[in-house]
Amino acid sequence: MKSVKHWINGALADGDPARTAELFNPATGEVSGHVSLASVADVDAAVAAAVAAFPAWRDASLVKRSQVLFRFRELMYAHRDELAALISAEHGKAHSDALGEVARGLEVVEFACGIPHLLKGGYSEGVSTRVDSYSIRQPLGVVAGITPFNFPAMVPMWMYPIAIACGNTFVLKPSEKDPSASLLMARLWQEAGLPDGVFNVVQGDKVAVDRLLEHPDVRGVSFVGSTPIAKYVYETGTAHGKRVQALGGAKNHMLVLPDADLDLVADSAVSAGFGSAGERCMAISVVLAVDPIGDELVQKIVERVGKLVVGPGDDPKSEMGPLVTAAHRDKVASYLDLGVEEGAKLVVDGRETPVLGGGTAAGTPGFWLGPTVLDHVPAGSRTHTDEIFGPVLSIVRVGSYEEGLEVINGGLYGNGTAIFTNDGGAARRFQNEVEVGMVGINVPIPVPMAFYSFGGWKSSLFGDTHVHGTEGVHFYTRGKVVTSRWLDPSHGGVNLGFPTNG
Repeated sequence: MKSVKHWINGALADGDPARTAELFNPATGEVSGHVSLASVADVDAAVAAAVAAFPAWRDASLVKRSQVLFRFRELMYAHRDELAALISAEHGKAHSDALGEVARGLEVVEFACGIPHLLKGGYSEGVSTRVDSYSIRQPLGVVAGITPFNFPAMVPMWMYPIAIACGNTFVLKPSEKDPSASLLMARLWQEAGLPDGVFNVVQGDKVAVDRLLEHPDVRGVSFVGSTPIAKYVYETGTAHGKRVQALGGAKNHMLVLPDADLDLVADSAVSAGFGSAGERCMAISVVLAVDPIGDELVQKIVERVGKLVVGPGDDPKSEMGPLVTAAHRDKVASYLDLGVEEGAKLVVDGRETPVLGGGTAAGTPGFWLGPTVLDHVPAGSRTHTDEIFGPVLSIVRVGSYEEGLEVINGGLYGNGTAIFTNDGGAARRFQNEVEVGMVGINVPIPVPMAFYSFGGWKSSLFGDTHVHGTEGVHFYTRGKVVTSRWLDPSHGGVNLGFPTNG
């Protein structure tokens, strides 16, 4: 039985022994260990370490900061298999999928390595007689990240590389469902030469979240999770004077026009709908099939779903693993019967999916539910509008592009969407008219590269800035404008040594 602890001021830290939670192996349903749940005192200790470490790290040169980032990137790459194995063991996703998560997170680390360029300001000489003006960006101080279970490595890497590169100190509160990845990353930061206290981890539940949101020394909070909690985090954090970016839920639609390549569409819908067991905020969970292609498209999707291999994440043959907990599996599975009650047709029942090494999903120990396809889902039904967050693909039939666009824009969320068509004019019209923050054109999961920013519209985002990219740099810094006048020249003395950075 493993015991997952906190990481405070460069060392593992025990928490209150009376506050722990069980960890599970989703593939077997067995308890695999326990994780500490932080008390207020534990959070205060982590924040105090970050406060103490901030002045020296803020004053470290950009070159020194980027050197630590480069070393961290190399260590993360060297340990990517170990990190992916931890993710598979606690989350359940296939090892190859976990490796992809690590790779996408490393893109943000690589982006943050360029912090000397990213923090360049502007300079205006002679704005008045012998007066110059220039702009600089400076770190906030102690910042926190509160991250979800579905990407225990990638989502934290959307936050802390940029925050730390900008000169902040960081407190991470990962999901208590799969917390081990956070400790490996903390150890690699230390090996990379990051000073103790700059990166801290507090495991925990709502107690830890609330204390971070209320703590007077925490200047900014980044959050990714469900919409109700995102709204709570944003309102609570801002009420306590903090800068907050809170990314919420999603219900992503793929609009398929009659001229689209239906083989490409079917491949994309299955890949985007069932990767990571559908536990992705950018998963395609609704296909809007414009008449008359619905029947042919559903047939192609069903053919591909029947060939998917479902099994434990550590089995190389597995393409899709279990869901993260029994409670979440049961919640997702409840939508199969609800969908039928609302008028949909259950064309693929994930409860009957074979599981490697076992029987069907419903009869195998562990938190299993196979890929599920519901056709003729009524637009506006709960099955259509709720964020199911599991391997359930809903097919909604629409009569035209305009009807499909109305369905998307009428939804609560605005995270991601995609259109599949060979008509460039229709695609350009869609990207202009759709009320969604991230748009794919013949691309099912339009997650931006690290040098762009990630985030949605409407109830998928609370706050003014998205994560990573240039918006991430701005979130973790404050602007300052300096106006200076020097009446007499100064001289630094003679030095014949070759000038170096440092």
